[in-house]
Amino acid sequence: MKVGFRVPSLSKSLKARTTGKIKRTLKKKVIPFYGKKGMGVINDPQKAIYNKIYNKVTVDTIKPVRKKIDKKIKDTFDFRIK
Repeated sequence: MKVGFRVPSLSKSLKARTTGKIKRTLKKKVIPFYGKKGMGVINDPQKAIYNKIYNKVTVDTIKPVRKKIDKKIKDTFDFRIK
């Protein structure tokens, strides 16, 4: 198992944001418990355990950058009356 920084992949990220979104919305309409919390453990416990450990021992390299960008976008387009 990998330990440390994850290497970002632009193509995988783009695919996850486009194709995956369409498939997820269709599956949510057809399968009643699709995408609910805890379903990964029920469907595939071995994979769920592996993913839990993997996400704890590796670090996302883009996460700090993404947080900064999201905050900047939120501040820019925040039209709520204060």
